[in-house]
Amino acid sequence: MNYLNADLHCHSVVSDGTLTPEVLAQRAKANGVDLWSLTDHDEIGGQDRAIEAAKTVGLRYLTGTEVSVSFAGKTVHIVGLGFDHTQPSMVQGLQATRGGRELRAQDMSAQLERVGIKGAYAGALKYVGNPELISRTHFARFLVESGVCSDTSEVFRKYLTDGKPGFVEHKWARLSDAVSWITQAKGIAVIAHPARYGFTPNEEYALITEFIEHGGKGIEVVTGSHTEAEAARYADVAREFNLLASRGSDFHSPEESRQDLGSLPALPLDLTPVWSLLKEQVH
Repeated sequence: MNYLNADLHCHSVVSDGTLTPEVLAQRAKANGVDLWSLTDHDEIGGQDRAIEAAKTVGLRYLTGTEVSVSFAGKTVHIVGLGFDHTQPSMVQGLQATRGGRELRAQDMSAQLERVGIKGAYAGALKYVGNPELISRTHFARFLVESGVCSDTSEVFRKYLTDGKPGFVEHKWARLSDAVSWITQAKGIAVIAHPARYGFTPNEEYALITEFIEHGGKGIEVVTGSHTEAEAARYADVAREFNLLASRGSDFHSPEESRQDLGSLPALPLDLTPVWSLLKEQVH
């Protein structure tokens, strides 16, 4: 099962991607993806569209989302896969998590205005249909469009990150809540792109062990933001903690993303892929 070209992490216009679920399904199919999941941030509003789009192009599909979690003073992302997207606790939990984004965005805009960047909130809104889902990525696109930065990588070097103008911390869901929503809906919880968080070894150990205690079962090993060395490191973590291995490009946009849908290396053959436990949930 490891040989499947599974891409179980990407984003659409429903959160902070630039393509619709329908176009993403077509792109995934064209790029040779065998099993796909749309994992919009704190949102499952695109799932019915993604299921239908995958069916239309003949692509196997798992429901997905990426839940924002506050842990050890940082934002950690937990991907949920193969869940019942109509389960009330998940629907309500994600709605509550999204609730603080609009106020946070207005605070981010006020900070940027203090360093001479005007109209950032209105500018960011042009890239998102629902203010509940406004994010740093939408602000980054505005800063590129307005010529403040040349690309989104420069934005996140100079703005919107801890200690830089435009950064506003947000209290997201608790790790226990995020894992609980996913597992109660009969899905599998996965730690997304673990190398990105910059945790100390002790903090990372705490994250993984607490995640497992709450019922989490998977970790992304091969992902768009992992180097080859990082993928090897988290393959070892999956072996050490007996975690299922996941694989996903974290694709947001043809212009911005490091990896296209379906373009990642395969998982190491000795790991157990997350999709091996989700056969019955495939649409």
